[in-house]
Amino acid sequence: MQTFKRLLLLCCLLAPVWLFAQVSVSGTIVDNGNLPIQGASIKIRNSNAGTSSDANGKFSLSLPPKGGTLEISYIGYKSQSIAVTNSLSDLVVKMQEDVGHLEEIVVTGLATSAKRSNSAHAVGTVSAKQLVGTTSQPTVDGALYGKFPGANISTNSGAPGGGISIKLRGVTSLVGNSQPLFIVDGVYYDNSSIQSGTNFISKAAGQGSTNFQDNPSNRVADLDPEDIDRIEILKGASTAAIYGARAAAGVVIITTKKGKSGKPKIEIGHSIGQQMQLNKLGQRSWDTAKVLAAYKASGLAIYNANGGKTYNYEDELYGNKGLLTNTRLSLSGGNENTSYYAGVTYRDDEGIVKGTGYRKSSFRLNLDQKVTKFLDMSMNANYVESSADRGYFNNDNTSTTLGVAYVSTPSWINLYPDANGNYPNNPLVPSNFIQTRDLMTNNEKVNRILLGGKATFKIIKSDKHNLNLIALGGIDNYTLKTTAIFPAILQFQKAGNGTNGALIYGTTVANNTNLSALAVYDFKPSDELSFTTQAGLNTFKVDLNTVVNTATQLIGTQTNIDQAGALQADQTKTFSRDKGFFAQEEINWQDKIIATVGIRGDKSSRNGDADKLYYYPKASLAFNILPFVEIKPFSLLKIRGAYGESGNFAPFGAVYTSLVPINFNGTTGSIVDLTRGSANLKPERQKELELGFDAGILNNRVNLELTWYKKDVEDLILKVVTTGSSGFTNDWKNVAAIQNKGVEIGLNVVPVITKEWRWNMQFNWWKNKSKVTRLDVPAFNVGAFGASLGTYRIERGKSATQLVGVGDSTDKVDPTSKLAVFGNAEPDFNLAFGNNVTWKNFELSVLMHWKKGGDNINLTTLLSDLSATSFDYDKKGVDPSGQLANGPYRLKVFGATARPFVQDASYFRVREIGISYTLPGKWFKDIARIKVGFSGRNLINVFDYPSYDPEVSNFGTDAISSNVEVTPFPSAKSYYFNISATF
Repeated sequence: MQTFKRLLLLCCLLAPVWLFAQVSVSGTIVDNGNLPIQGASIKIRNSNAGTSSDANGKFSLSLPPKGGTLEISYIGYKSQSIAVTNSLSDLVVKMQEDVGHLEEIVVTGLATSAKRSNSAHAVGTVSAKQLVGTTSQPTVDGALYGKFPGANISTNSGAPGGGISIKLRGVTSLVGNSQPLFIVDGVYYDNSSIQSGTNFISKAAGQGSTNFQDNPSNRVADLDPEDIDRIEILKGASTAAIYGARAAAGVVIITTKKGKSGKPKIEIGHSIGQQMQLNKLGQRSWDTAKVLAAYKASGLAIYNANGGKTYNYEDELYGNKGLLTNTRLSLSGGNENTSYYAGVTYRDDEGIVKGTGYRKSSFRLNLDQKVTKFLDMSMNANYVESSADRGYFNNDNTSTTLGVAYVSTPSWINLYPDANGNYPNNPLVPSNFIQTRDLMTNNEKVNRILLGGKATFKIIKSDKHNLNLIALGGIDNYTLKTTAIFPAILQFQKAGNGTNGALIYGTTVANNTNLSALAVYDFKPSDELSFTTQAGLNTFKVDLNTVVNTATQLIGTQTNIDQAGALQADQTKTFSRDKGFFAQEEINWQDKIIATVGIRGDKSSRNGDADKLYYYPKASLAFNILPFVEIKPFSLLKIRGAYGESGNFAPFGAVYTSLVPINFNGTTGSIVDLTRGSANLKPERQKELELGFDAGILNNRVNLELTWYKKDVEDLILKVVTTGSSGFTNDWKNVAAIQNKGVEIGLNVVPVITKEWRWNMQFNWWKNKSKVTRLDVPAFNVGAFGASLGTYRIERGKSATQLVGVGDSTDKVDPTSKLAVFGNAEPDFNLAFGNNVTWKNFELSVLMHWKKGGDNINLTTLLSDLSATSFDYDKKGVDPSGQLANGPYRLKVFGATARPFVQDASYFRVREIGISYTLPGKWFKDIARIKVGFSGRNLINVFDYPSYDPEVSNFGTDAISSNVEVTPFPSAKSYYFNISATF
């Protein structure tokens, strides 16, 4: 007992000495203008201790008795290291802006990252400010236009709710997935495009085309752009190899917003605006002679009976001024151990076609917790509910879609309802498109839950050794309900014209999960050399189940499928199990030479041999020149090279022979399908070599990034014709290869930077060319509606996106194929030019985009010519001889040459423009930061393409079939008035 009392007394005597020995540091973090920076990270090197600066830039921190090194960082500024040995109470840290973004962190592995100045890859990055800082954005993919080089992004449809196609560095498949893999906070995000079943009415896929053309949205539209903090785009296999068999089309890594230490931060924003048709064409003018020539005596009788009156049906169908609203509320904050972020968004967009629109509610909660000194955990949760009324557009073989019926109807036919609401029949077309628009339904409803979690176990942490074990995973579950209702009262449904009404109800239930276990070991034997080793295991499950019920012969106005005379059910299941491993080693010598090698192994139930591992290696090297030799005026000079491989699964079901139902003499059963599955089918493989250099001048106020790549996509899968003796008509085989070569240039310039003025310029230029390098089957046409109208042709030694067709004596016709090459769907180049100018409290941002070249197959023109309704029918300019007007000339050569229907789709447009003003803080006693402004999307458009918009794709996101137009839902331009407040 006496000994215990002595020890207690000794501790009491030494306690003041121990407290006195602590090193305390407090101070302020400011920018170049001495304005405080809130949320800057202040950490003690090789320690878990750290804090963040508050709203006034203030911070305080206790260090061990021997002191330590403070590491201060903040996004957009250069990191600083400050050695501290004695207590300080008035430390002022002035952060230097990272003008060239060289401190920006980019992905190097599944659990590692590096400064951009050390990266050996060309990784595209888009910040939250670039994404939504100029104007409100309906969807994430649509917000990426022109913001990084190397991507062809186009709107497949102007319908509310999205419909965007993204191709990174050219064509990567002929029949497989051509869209990049999306990963959100470590969760693999399903971006499927699921058909609604309206093909039952349109019969668009019923005459020669095997592609469904239901104009669906793609599911990345469910993600709220306002939630996103940062996007990184891995454009080719040299960067995406670490994601293996899912990454042949590239990877888009999305990180959502997180809270920061400090008092709670509340942000409120609201935008209200309007959208309208992007480009009006007008209608053909009519007189008695034109009516008689086009519609003979019967048409003239209708024309005269109506007194020669015409109607502006373009405005009637596409002239709705859609109201747009977007409301956002977020709350974030935290302390040294816990941070949180919560966001709520409600969006309501009314379409340019009456009865169409898009409504979405999104709720997000992100939590980060330091549980102990050795355990950090994070959780991300997102719930989305949306509803999209998409109209009824695109190709059809029944003349019932709104677009086809519109171009087939001359403007002197009266389609308006009478005083009792009764719609007249269209005497020339099977559909009254005003009646169809007003009475039909085509809706998509989504309920989606995304859950992600990560646990980091800090096993070892010292000056030389650092070992972390990481477990992460996620769940992506959603239910998509599609509802298409065609009432029996519609012209093409009643009186024996159709099926006496139709109900098409679809339900898709998706249950997708991914789990990973990783180990990351950092070894730093000296201040000059460091090694980062990582390895891990992954497992994935994909489970999609779609059931479409089609009911016909409706009873009265009933909309229940059990109140119908006939019922048909179709079910599609997509189910796969995938497992893989990866290992990677990164070596950094003094930030001068940085090398990486790695390998990924994957096996999948979608491969011919489900137990076989396919390996995807990668290697890269970056060499910073300036540490070895000084070259004025360069502040950065780096050469880099990378090689990688990645894969793409076979189309679902291609590895086995399926059974199809049959009814024989009233007995149901199953028979073997005529397409034989292939047990030897290999995944498609991409091999990419990337070379480039980065240069910075004038302290990185001028920053250049140039990249050249060669991408070979091998073992491409096709459904080929097989010998009749086999008992099958088709077989799946690896029979083709495509090579893509391209150049990407990114240039960032800061010509003006003062206390009051700031001007940022960004140029992105990119070009890609493809060539078919292997084809084990005869050349074939694909992706459109035949050679007489223009089509894609897969031919060895030629571009994978060439557009060909039959030709006459004035065309250069290949003697073997009897076809002429009329164009190419791939652009000659893309150029995006962005400017951001700030002056005091004003800010102006403009993003312009020029796409040079790239051709479309415009069949809207053909359909309107056939009905003599084309807006330019009586104009001249198409006939090389100058004798015939445009419409008569196109009809004259129709069937003899596809030349008039393959058209240049170049354009220049102002993608985004915004001007804002931040109200003086003193007006609100510095309690709130209020910002007001005006913004717009696609407000300026310049193109000669003779339709509503050069960006079209009748076949959605299909790999080979974009750039085909058949009366799409037209694109829109929009403007907003914006106000936001930060407390």
